[in-house]
Amino acid sequence: MFRVTLADILPHKSIQLPLAPQLKLRSPLSIALFSAMAAFLTYTMIFGFRKTFTVATFDGLQYWGVGYKTLIVVAQVLGYLLAKFYGIRFIAEMKRQQRWKIILMLTGIAWLSWLLFALFPAPYNIVFAAINGFPLGMLWGVVFSYIEGRRSTDFLGAALAVSFIFSSGFVKSIGGWLMQHWGVAELWVPFVAGLAFAIPLLLFVWMMEQIPAPTAQDEAERMHRKPLTQLERSQILKEFWPGLILAILVYVFATIFRDIRDNFSADMWKELGFGERPAIFTQTELPITLGILMMVGSLTLVRNSSKAFMIAHVLIAAGFIITGASSLLFMAGQVEAFTWMVGTGMGLYMVYIPFNSIYFERMIASFQISGNVGFLIYLADSAGYVGSVAVLVSKELLQFKTAWVPFFSQSTQWLSLAGLIITILAAMYFFKKGRKKAMMDGLSGKENRLHEGGDLQGV
Repeated sequence: MFRVTLADILPHKSIQLPLAPQLKLRSPLSIALFSAMAAFLTYTMIFGFRKTFTVATFDGLQYWGVGYKTLIVVAQVLGYLLAKFYGIRFIAEMKRQQRWKIILMLTGIAWLSWLLFALFPAPYNIVFAAINGFPLGMLWGVVFSYIEGRRSTDFLGAALAVSFIFSSGFVKSIGGWLMQHWGVAELWVPFVAGLAFAIPLLLFVWMMEQIPAPTAQDEAERMHRKPLTQLERSQILKEFWPGLILAILVYVFATIFRDIRDNFSADMWKELGFGERPAIFTQTELPITLGILMMVGSLTLVRNSSKAFMIAHVLIAAGFIITGASSLLFMAGQVEAFTWMVGTGMGLYMVYIPFNSIYFERMIASFQISGNVGFLIYLADSAGYVGSVAVLVSKELLQFKTAWVPFFSQSTQWLSLAGLIITILAAMYFFKKGRKKAMMDGLSGKENRLHEGGDLQGV
């Protein structure tokens, strides 16, 4: 049997990105700020090749008894889902050389798929939405590999992660502007929007290539980051499987409802009477972006990874409380639609963002695992997107005719209750696991000191 991977497709000869000489970044602060800006801008551009189509509602279009937009979303998420399963291995084993070529190649495939999507007739063109999702599903792990394993990774990861909060609204605003002011047809919006993102992407990928490697002090605090073999991946799962199951289940809940909000926010705003205001997407996501960046990024100040890991659980639990409370108050008529959308968005991203930035980063450092974050992120993502697809398909196939606003507001209340309980259980598991490790490390250190004392007495 022959097995072909992305590494086989890419040239093996070392090639430098031919845009400019290496920048000289010296101070830790300048490196952190430059890296955060590069990561944020790079993924914002990548997101433009993924989500611009969601601004369209495709009113009245149905095929096989299912709404056309739902078919597109499910097809793209299926491609994304397959990428997450493939990425468990690919990202875990990925070497650090030539990553810029992977980014540009995968983004190019995603962009080309939108051209074919516009040219082929509906509903058969949904296959190209699936093709679009697969390469884009790889890119989070590739981009995150530039910034993991550093003392500033909490801040850098937060900056990268909030890019898809900001960009979710930003790319929809771009798409809505193209439709309203340029008359671009709904089917052509994602490809035409790609024209606005392609050239900036080249610049921002070059910026990513200027980020220096982690220092010795970074590795001392956050562990050395390296590719993981299959045996090493199996050992991690065997060691932490109860806690990982609980954490991933929390992430599944967050992914399902974050995806519903992200993919169908245009439909919800239309139901709420804001259908002709494309700027509303950016207006709701901007305060969420700033809030999450401050909350998650501030964990950089917590040097002790075990404490930071527990604080991450507190942040996630608070996110579920805010989400549930926002929907409860909205259904009771106590808050307006705008406040509700910001509140549920803030709460869901307080759950979702840590898993894509600090949660597994701090877990690796806390338990002194030599490996990389990408493996655990993609393990969680693969489960999350299975749940997302299952909910979308079930809503259509089981003929739930509920509009998106009542469906989302009611479901998030139950989600919040279940998620809060599971988060507490996960925190308890990892807290006990951490205490046991600390005791074992203490005993090991005491034995080493006794041996050293015996050796000195022998001398």
